[in-house]
Amino acid sequence: MDLKKELTDIARKAQDASRQMLSVSTATKNKILKSMAAALINKKDYILKANKKDIAKCKSKRLSWAFIDRLTLSEKRIKEMNDSLLEIAKLNDPVSEVIKAWRRPNGLWIHKVRVPIGVIAVVYESRPNVTSDCIGLCLKSANSVILRGGSEALNSNLII
Repeated sequence: MDLKKELTDIARKAQDASRQMLSVSTATKNKILKSMAAALINKKDYILKANKKDIAKCKSKRLSWAFIDRLTLSEKRIKEMNDSLLEIAKLNDPVSEVIKAWRRPNGLWIHKVRVPIGVIAVVYESRPNVTSDCIGLCLKSANSVILRGGSEALNSNLII
């Protein structure tokens, strides 16, 4: 499959998913976020093993220590990712929140309301914690997301 067609297919599927996200309740979004957080803890050994493959590959390429540090997961970092998802679950649901309302002289009410963007694309370097943060924030705000992390985190990002 050529790259243009593949990207177009991904974008179309994300657009379809964004429409479906509009009907997901706050309670369901929070339940999913909590399940994702729990999965990080429950699967941490598997995640750490996959991350070690990425680290070994980067070390063999002699990438910088700072880069490898940002890529490296530990139990502490996985716990921080878990905590971040749980914090996102506690946030007020922004969808349909009325930001401002006013009445026009002719009696018409105007409401400025928060709505999802739809599809959000994020390109970022190899930082597995960014993967979970982006997914969590996009889920909470009822957006679908297309993520493109660095190829150095291929194993880690596929797991998360």
